[in-house]
Amino acid sequence: MNELPSDIIEFIESIKNEKNSESNLIEVLHMIQNKYGYLSEENLTKVSYLMNIPLAKITGVATFYHYFKLKPIGKYVINICMGTACHIKKSDILAEKLKEELGIDFGETTKDGLFTLMQSRCFGACALAPIIKIGKDVYSSVTVDQIPKILESYFLKEK
Repeated sequence: MNELPSDIIEFIESIKNEKNSESNLIEVLHMIQNKYGYLSEENLTKVSYLMNIPLAKITGVATFYHYFKLKPIGKYVINICMGTACHIKKSDILAEKLKEELGIDFGETTKDGLFTLMQSRCFGACALAPIIKIGKDVYSSVTVDQIPKILESYFLKEK
């Protein structure tokens, strides 16, 4: 079993004797996810041991919060808005095109580790519907015909 990074171990050591040290669990999970991009079962087990918190409780926290990822995510996370305005403007058809082009479903990552496909409820920019966000890039008023070209631009970045 590999060790957690020393800064995370040091943080756990510094708080584990505090009263209510379990209240730092979310911070520890954030530290691990920031380092590795997700929370592996191995790392959750290490936290359980080091913080003396049952693994079931740690897993419960990690699965409760949408922010935490239990599987590796792609270099580019594609989020498609499925809110009311975007849905009316056919974001469901865009989602199907993305699934077809990438060969994955929501919550999955392409085999090459490049893309993870996610859906969101609302980006708060309904006038720009439908919206797709890839990393920090936002695409508005997207059409089905634009999807291959948008994806191709990210493949080209990798060459």
